[in-house]
Amino acid sequence: MGTLPTVDDVARVAQVSRQTVSNVLNTPAIVKEATRSRVEAAISELGYRPHASARRLRTQKSSTIGVRMEAFKDGVSGAVLDRFLHALTEHADARDMRILLYTATSPEHEIEQLARLRDGADVDAIILTATFHNDPRIAWLTDNRMPFVTFGRPWGLNDMDDPSHLWVDVDGYAGVRDAARHLTAEGARRIGFIGWPSPSGTGDERRRGWTDGAGIAEADAADLSRATTDGVPQGQRAALELLSGDNPPDALLCASDSLALGASLAASALGRELPIIGYDNTPVAAAMGLSSIDQPLAEAAASALELLFGPSGSNVLPAEAFNEEPKHRLLAPRLVVRRSGHLAPDETPGT
Repeated sequence: MGTLPTVDDVARVAQVSRQTVSNVLNTPAIVKEATRSRVEAAISELGYRPHASARRLRTQKSSTIGVRMEAFKDGVSGAVLDRFLHALTEHADARDMRILLYTATSPEHEIEQLARLRDGADVDAIILTATFHNDPRIAWLTDNRMPFVTFGRPWGLNDMDDPSHLWVDVDGYAGVRDAARHLTAEGARRIGFIGWPSPSGTGDERRRGWTDGAGIAEADAADLSRATTDGVPQGQRAALELLSGDNPPDALLCASDSLALGASLAASALGRELPIIGYDNTPVAAAMGLSSIDQPLAEAAASALELLFGPSGSNVLPAEAFNEEPKHRLLAPRLVVRRSGHLAPDETPGT
């Protein structure tokens, strides 16, 4: 295995001093354009990468982003954050940045963790996940002037365009609405929905996508929907209630793949075949042949870093940089149709 190229190697190929190479890496504005181009060409030719630890000591920057690692749940919903973290790590590495994972048992505990990270200068910024109504973590980060971006909207807070609160989210309303329209086009006439108890920012949004996409009046929504905590057994119980009624739905939309998997088990137990669509497009949904709404998690990770650091680089952008730039990114999901989504609505009564 060959040795890694050094600053001296770059200086030799570019025919400049070692100090000039250092200037190009750290203060390029003071180097003449022709010289800078020659050094950059040598860096590219040799595949040289500056030593990250030395640069952090020199610049007094950690080049590190803090992200909470969520507790393992049921093996279905947890895959979403795993995919987001993987994409985030890849994009951060391309900027010579690192991801620092931390855990917390509650919002209050997470605020304590954030305070420790701030006091120790361990991170340059935070990417906050799993936002919820009146999230106290957002208020703490804002009050303490700690750079952050949330993966999720500021539910219940009147700061959707506040430059101190950057956010990235996926348009769950549009995703579920389009899935309902797809089912209607396939012949479904009574589309049911299994979601989460309100208030839930993401859950309420997905439920609204169902009512609007399926053309369901709020007066009729209660008979066609159930609200439950997330999980496979919960989805199974909710689907059994809906499908065992006198006028059961002929298709089901679910707020998560966990609920959709439970609904699929319930339909099988009742001998029913009907289209079932989940949300998140997890590996479990793919393995089970369940249709699902796919979140663009790689794009979400890249967008979070762009809002914090710009198109490239690792320096947190000042607030004034967003005077004319969008403070948030709302990304479009896509429907992935598998075998279950192609089934004709079952016109036989439930058993």
